[in-house]
Amino acid sequence: MSDLDGNWALDKRLRDDTIFLWEDELRTVLLMNDKRWPWVIIVPKISGAEELSDLGVDRLACEMQVSSRIGDHLKAFTACAKINTAAIGNMVRQLHIHVIARSPGDANWPGPVWGFGEREEYIGAEGQTLAAQLSKELVKE
Repeated sequence: MSDLDGNWALDKRLRDDTIFLWEDELRTVLLMNDKRWPWVIIVPKISGAEELSDLGVDRLACEMQVSSRIGDHLKAFTACAKINTAAIGNMVRQLHIHVIARSPGDANWPGPVWGFGEREEYIGAEGQTLAAQLSKELVKE
């Protein structure tokens, strides 16, 4: 199921807080612009979707498969200890799935990334460089 009515648009806060990685007809994939954690966000292109249950069984399975694949690539790419995957959406209602690389010694290990400190944006070209490297890994399958 995709956004057949054509009303889907990326939430402004997601657009402003992230770096574009790639997209296809079903989803947009973003890098959170916070260098404290390698953090990918998957946004299914379904207008009005706020909860995972809004996806339907087949689309939910598809997005979970994509999340798992991105988590595997992120873990291999960063050599992190743990991948955290969540769809919380308290601040941004548009359905989006967080896939975050975590390791002992990171900014708030083992606590959650949400609400901890201030976001530290990538400086200069480092965010775009990381985005290009991640995109290459994530879309090569």
